[in-house]
Amino acid sequence: MRNSRRPGDGSSRTQGGGTKLGIVRKHFLCLIFFIPLCLGQNYAFGGGTMEILSSAFKDGQKIPIQYVMVAAGGKNLSIPLTWKNAPAGTKSFALSIVDPHPIAQNWVHWLVINIPQNITSLSEGASRKKMPMGATELVNSFGEIGYGGPQPPKGSGEHPYVITLYALNVEKLELGVNTSLAAFKRMIEGKIIQSVSVTGKYER
Repeated sequence: MRNSRRPGDGSSRTQGGGTKLGIVRKHFLCLIFFIPLCLGQNYAFGGGTMEILSSAFKDGQKIPIQYVMVAAGGKNLSIPLTWKNAPAGTKSFALSIVDPHPIAQNWVHWLVINIPQNITSLSEGASRKKMPMGATELVNSFGEIGYGGPQPPKGSGEHPYVITLYALNVEKLELGVNTSLAAFKRMIEGKIIQSVSVTGKYER
C-alpha cells in the first residue's frame, strides 16, 4: 500500500502510521533521557550546589566538648565532616578551620591540602590517624601538625570556628607543612572552583 497524504495536511506519513515529526520527537526525547546516563559520574559530580556539614553540630551551633583542646577539657578529636555536590572539574580539596574572633585574629585550627577528589568525608578523629591517602595536614597556630580544637581564652565570649572546604582545579598543592594561612590563601588563589563553609561556636 502506498503512503497516503491528504491535500493541505502538511504532514508525511510512514508505513508504520507515524509522522516524520513524531519520529523526530521520539529521537529528541531519547537524547534527553540518555545524554545524562552517558555522562555518568561527571553529570552527578557537578549537580547541585556544593554543601558541607558535620554530624556533630548544625551550622551556627555549639561545638561539642570532645572536639575541644585537652587543656580546655576536651579530647581534641578532629570534627567529623561530610560534603557533597562538588563542582565539575574538581581535582582535589583543601580544608581550613579558622577562628576570626578579634582576639584570635584568624587562629588556624586545621589546614589540610591535597584531599583526593573522590573523598567526600573525614571521620571523627581522622587527624593524624585516619586521613585519606595523599592528604597532607599542615601546622596549626598551636605549632602542631594537624587538628587543634577550640581553646578560647576564658571570658572572651563566643568564638566562631569557620570550617571552609575548597574545591580546586589542581590535583596537588606544593606546600610545606609550616605554610601560614596567608601563604595557603595565596597558593589557592585562582585555583578555587567553589568553596563552602559551616561554622561551629564555642566559649569558655
